Amino acid sequence: MKKLKLLFLLLLSVAFANAQTNVTGSVTGDDGFGIPTVNVVEKGTSNGTTTDFDGNYSLNVSSNATLVFSYVGYETKEIAVNGKSTVNVTLSSGEALDEVILVGSRTAPRSNVDTALPVDVVGVKELNSTGQATFDKALQYRIPSFNTVQTPVNDATSLLDPYEIRNMGPSRTLILINGKRKNLSALLYTQTSPGRGETGADISAIPTDAIKRVEILRDGASAQYGSDAIAGVMNIILKDNVNNGSATLRSGITSEGDGEMIGISVNNGTTIGDDKGFINYTIDFSKTNLANRPGTVNAVAEADADLGFDADLGFVQEFLSRRPDAGNINGSPENAASKFLINSGLDLSENTELYFNAAYVYKKVNSFANYRTPYWRALNDDNAYLADFFPGNNPNTTNGYDGYVPTFEGLLNDYNGTVGIRTKINDWNVDLSYTTGGNTQTYKVNQSHNGNEVYTANYNPESGEFEAVELYRANSPQSFDPGGTRFTHNVGNIDISRVLSDQVSIGFGTEFRNEVFEVIEGGAASYEGGGADSFAGNTPQNSGKFNRYNFGGYFSIDYDVSDAFLLSGTIRTENYSDFGNTFVYKLSSRLKLNDQLTARASVSSGFRAPTLHQIYTQKSQYSFQPGGAIVVGGLANNVSTQAKLLGIPNLDAETSNNFTIGFGGKLENNFSFTLDYYNISVKDRIVLGAEITGTAYDANGNNIGTTPLDDILRDNNLSDISFFSNAIDTRTSGIDVVLSKRNIEIGNGDLDLNLSGNYTIQNERDGAVKDIPLVAEAGQSVVNATQEALFFTSRPETKWILGANYEINKLGVSLNNTYFGKTTFKQQGLDNNLRTEFTPKIVTDLGINYTATDKLTIALNINNILNVLPEWSFKAENAAGQDIINDTSITSTGQTEIQNQSDLITFNQRYSQMTYDGYHFSQLGTMFNLSLNYKF
Repeated sequence: MKKLKLLFLLLLSVAFANAQTNVTGSVTGDDGFGIPTVNVVEKGTSNGTTTDFDGNYSLNVSSNATLVFSYVGYETKEIAVNGKSTVNVTLSSGEALDEVILVGSRTAPRSNVDTALPVDVVGVKELNSTGQATFDKALQYRIPSFNTVQTPVNDATSLLDPYEIRNMGPSRTLILINGKRKNLSALLYTQTSPGRGETGADISAIPTDAIKRVEILRDGASAQYGSDAIAGVMNIILKDNVNNGSATLRSGITSEGDGEMIGISVNNGTTIGDDKGFINYTIDFSKTNLANRPGTVNAVAEADADLGFDADLGFVQEFLSRRPDAGNINGSPENAASKFLINSGLDLSENTELYFNAAYVYKKVNSFANYRTPYWRALNDDNAYLADFFPGNNPNTTNGYDGYVPTFEGLLNDYNGTVGIRTKINDWNVDLSYTTGGNTQTYKVNQSHNGNEVYTANYNPESGEFEAVELYRANSPQSFDPGGTRFTHNVGNIDISRVLSDQVSIGFGTEFRNEVFEVIEGGAASYEGGGADSFAGNTPQNSGKFNRYNFGGYFSIDYDVSDAFLLSGTIRTENYSDFGNTFVYKLSSRLKLNDQLTARASVSSGFRAPTLHQIYTQKSQYSFQPGGAIVVGGLANNVSTQAKLLGIPNLDAETSNNFTIGFGGKLENNFSFTLDYYNISVKDRIVLGAEITGTAYDANGNNIGTTPLDDILRDNNLSDISFFSNAIDTRTSGIDVVLSKRNIEIGNGDLDLNLSGNYTIQNERDGAVKDIPLVAEAGQSVVNATQEALFFTSRPETKWILGANYEINKLGVSLNNTYFGKTTFKQQGLDNNLRTEFTPKIVTDLGINYTATDKLTIALNINNILNVLPEWSFKAENAAGQDIINDTSITSTGQTEIQNQSDLITFNQRYSQMTYDGYHFSQLGTMFNLSLNYKF
């Protein structure tokens, strides 16, 4: 706290007085025409503007200021004002991107070639050229170190796909909107899928048409921005233009004839008053239909007692003759979304600006659980009512009962907004802001039932006695309200910076953040007994509101030792109400070796606070068990009675040490490159552990263990239990490469080539797992082979993007090839002597743009034009594993052992393309997208 007090004393000691001047002018290109939306920034400050449609600008600056003019595809120029009121500039085209970036520095913005840190800058044109429907999927095919996957049949995960930078999970990348922290999602990934045990911000909710550019800082930045920035920071800059509005109509379909998409978005802007400010707004509506990609189920395995359901083979074969996919529906669910966003700024005086932005997103997703076949949920005396609940056309059952498929319907509401004031007082740049945001996800389960024995006592006035009445089974509803989750935060920021001299600039500030996580109680029918079949609701005991606050401050200094050599340092301290203090630092440097080559390096410490979701989530959940069973497992939170009985400690913050070194250059003939090595060490990494089972069982499979673990499992009718813990230390290292060759003249057109890639050198556990004694003594671990694979090898070992863009007259053609490297996985139930590997694949995307008129542009994108789909195969871990692969003998199941293994991990081939727990780059194949853009 002493450090915080010193920071506040420094804030209070600032004195203010400065001479200002209003500078106007125009920015033109080589052709003499004005260039719209050029960035004009007062060097060493965040004070800036952009040119209007005719290339004109107006800006209040210090009389001795230097203006920096930058725009994509043009050279960057710095012009000293020297008291002038008019500064006109001509920018030469054909240069690589030298745009002033805002992320990565808390002192003053710098161009992306002058920064000491690796930063990717992606413009909206590049995002749109991917043809992807959402922002997160567009990044997947633009940033090699960024990965996201679509997960079928994973309950709430269908609302929000997990993403990550450098294979470190969604919770270790901080998301900013115009430099301000975006709220986390309410969703905690608890299934065996990428991102398990973590949460992140909903970046798919941001309409692409509202984005001006994206700055991705590929370096740890906790000292500058606080928690969650261990892997990097993504700063999403919103559009601020007023003259380049447009409407876009989007449509698409897969090569299978499903997954139809239709969308429309409008982006426009207007000035406020007599050019005193601007408002830019975006409205986006979209609807996507289901794209179903089930497998063909293996009847022999389905009927088998060990692999499937111990059912009559003839009965199973008859059912599969009518439903070869066993009724399963998986792939890309039906969804609809409405997105609204506004970004605005208003000049209150010559040196003071009021700014604000706000966004609201509504999303609805309709997905499905695994189909309950008539031999899985078979008719018997206890559940004969199923024939009345779900009548079908099965000739072999009562009322044609043919099973049922529960639905999972999710509703998401996400909002965020910031209001702030930027002013300049006596050479001090002051930024005061308040940010709020929230995310709510609620669910519905339909076409299901509660099949558990639950009774209530009703008084019979005739007999004068209480009688037991069954609440569910035959009296069960078929629609359920399981509840949901909600997360909100409120953030206050004070950021102050000043250029003290040509060599030294400083920045300091404070942040206060309050967070609230709420588990929303479900309806009684959704959780009583075992709850609704497929997805049990939140019980009253596990529901409630949980909150915390944190208070932090930072100090940063940049020292230009010379024009070539920059040193930068930042320190930060934070105090959390639930786990105490943390202190982190960052040091970075940049050295211009000559006019063309630059070297840079940074070293930093970092931290990530456990989220409220991880601390307080406690639930019972249905999960798939290899062999065809769906069992109920428990997740015990770290502040529960169960946690105390098991000896589970409270969660603490993760800490990290980051090291980055790299080179960049702009050579002749418009060739540029960057090469960066990174090494990230994380201590006390928070993980959601593997499911821990009982310690002893009898011949009938009954838990007869005598430990507190066994008591908890029996008392709660659970097959297993899992929990969060600071279980492991990890180390991740790799190389990022970006190469670009621009403006290659071919015929009457220009060709741009770019190659970017990420290669993971090391991504592994560092040291032993930190198991609690009770788990270790039971011969189990919270990190098993499946968990290890999820953390370290289930994402591509390397990923490369080779792109070519050719423009000639009114026609533009782009061809992008994305190489997804090898991934390996250890699915639940898989023999320990085996692993699975996804084969490296190249996905090719073609884009064609035609400018029909000055206002109308037509774009056709064919994504995955060669219809490349994931392919996996078994690999041996040792000689015993190779024997399993080579063995052609028939086992007691009537199949080879390797076929048995395949059925175990694909739910008897329901998920033959992906395996049940394995996810990769695509599930849908070729997609056709057509869009029409009309400029106002």
